[in-house]
Amino acid sequence: MVAIFPSAAFILEARPGCPRTGARKKKRGKDAEDEMEKRSGAVIRLEGVTKRYGEITAADGVSFTLDGAGVYGLLGPNGAGKTTTMNIMTGCLAPTEGVVSYDGVSILERPLEVKRRIGYLPEQPPLYPELTPREYLRFVADARGVDGKHREAAVSHALGAAGADKVADRLIAQLSKGYRQRVGVAMALVGDGDVIILDEPMAGLDPLQITEIRDLIRQLGEHRTVLLSSHILTEVRNLATRVLILSHGRLTAQGTPAELAASLNGGVTLTLTARTDERGLRRALNGVKGVRSLHIRAGEKRGTVSAEIRAGRDITERVSNALMERRIPVTRLDAREMSLEEVFLDLTEKDEAKPAGKEGGHDGDL
Repeated sequence: MVAIFPSAAFILEARPGCPRTGARKKKRGKDAEDEMEKRSGAVIRLEGVTKRYGEITAADGVSFTLDGAGVYGLLGPNGAGKTTTMNIMTGCLAPTEGVVSYDGVSILERPLEVKRRIGYLPEQPPLYPELTPREYLRFVADARGVDGKHREAAVSHALGAAGADKVADRLIAQLSKGYRQRVGVAMALVGDGDVIILDEPMAGLDPLQITEIRDLIRQLGEHRTVLLSSHILTEVRNLATRVLILSHGRLTAQGTPAELAASLNGGVTLTLTARTDERGLRRALNGVKGVRSLHIRAGEKRGTVSAEIRAGRDITERVSNALMERRIPVTRLDAREMSLEEVFLDLTEKDEAKPAGKEGGHDGDL
């Protein structure tokens, strides 16, 4: 008997025999192209979404809106609450408090209608190793109510789009981790939904596969609402036009990478190298207004130190004057806007001192 993974409950909610008011028939040719051109994804709204497990709060009042088609990134360290948030968005978990709606329709009030619109790749795809990818996707298509006349076309399209068609008739148990991940992506594409939610979609892929999946996600985002989670900054930066940052179950910031940097009062990083020691540099910069953090390390040349200064705005002149007053020779001093990586660290480091166990803080992402 095949075991049903917890994540498979999402698929089985829309199994044959359930109401199919939201089911779509697969279209071909020009009709399919015209329908795709008209798509604009879905407006997804989370309002005060909270999930508690006893004293542990995995998601804490999360609120945001995804405004239709595009690629959105959900970013956060392990344990931030990304998977919990996605499981609530897809109806795999019920929130303790709050509402999730798709174009104004609550997923709790009309779950079958909403779930038929969603393609979901969990962090651990619920694959059945004794099946081939083609057999597995046929099962998924049946479970999601894909019209029988168009099932094979839907399965073939999903396999091809995810780059899993070459292994379509091999047992999943014999596939590499990368190809298993591709089958998981194909699973999310079956049913032709206008919302695609991907939890760590690049996990286990080699560089070439990552490039191919990135291209696929960009294409999906042209006419669908795509939300992907990751704790790897480069993935989100390369794909998402808008980023949401979670830390300890709370949404700490959202916007484009540029907007996030601007939200930190025009965050700027200064890099300098000077002929002094760490103690001398700290004395010189002590009291300089605008310094948010100072990281000092030994310089590449003997008798020098290098430092990275984070500031709310460009304070190059203040730093230069402070070093000149101490007669400290400077060999390098430049400023640049904060990168997404630095914004991420700045926002999440503020929560590091908070105790684990009551607001997120799990070793793995819930």
